[in-house]
Amino acid sequence: MSELSIPGPSLAARLRSLTPARVGLGRTGVSQQTADQLDFQRAHAQARDAVHARLDAPSLASALGALTGGPVLRLHSAAVDRPTYLQRPDLGRRLDETSRAALAASASGPFDLSVIVADGLSALAVERHISPLLQEWLPQLDGWLRAPLVVVEQGRVAIGDEIGATLGAALSVVLIGERPGLSSPDSLGAYITWDPRPGRTDAERNCISNIRAEGLSYSQAARQLTWYLNEARRRRLTGIALKDASAQLETGSE
Repeated sequence: MSELSIPGPSLAARLRSLTPARVGLGRTGVSQQTADQLDFQRAHAQARDAVHARLDAPSLASALGALTGGPVLRLHSAAVDRPTYLQRPDLGRRLDETSRAALAASASGPFDLSVIVADGLSALAVERHISPLLQEWLPQLDGWLRAPLVVVEQGRVAIGDEIGATLGAALSVVLIGERPGLSSPDSLGAYITWDPRPGRTDAERNCISNIRAEGLSYSQAARQLTWYLNEARRRRLTGIALKDASAQLETGSE
């Protein structure tokens, strides 16, 4: 849409203030303006960089160990490198043999909860948001018996099913970098699964997405995570049968 076709420049400015989407763009003849084209190319490059970036797993594991005061397990999916990970999603959903053996050797469940951190499609999201999110969320888990925190390289959401089952966890939460968009290269997602085990489908999970400074705040995400976990344990399920009523409870709406 051309800015000239919008009645009044103030309306275009108001629209842009409400969304990071590219609305009310100007044009020169039949072409986009140079500044808008360059901005699009910059955003596209940031998204590509986020997808291809490698997680600094040793540094992250060290930082999370200091934050939680507990052990952190470093594991790797069956995708040996980033190109393989991007071309073979199935390999990112299961552990390699070395990690599978290490995980089995450390299993000492049962646990109430297993928390898994995976790079997913944006290591940038993990490096920026995991620590502040855990600082907000973990204090709300008083009384929960948690398995050792797990950091997985080249992991997809479903890898949490194998990890949670091996550890003997009743619930798993996978904190993972989401697919970057043109306005959000660093969006973090959280996937909650009751009774994790290989073969679980996405319909059997609940997802909290867009955790970042410009999206869902750490405190909001922590409240939603805690609500889902408490309800999942009470009702012994997750997925399409479990709807988030935490916002309604906070406002008193129906």
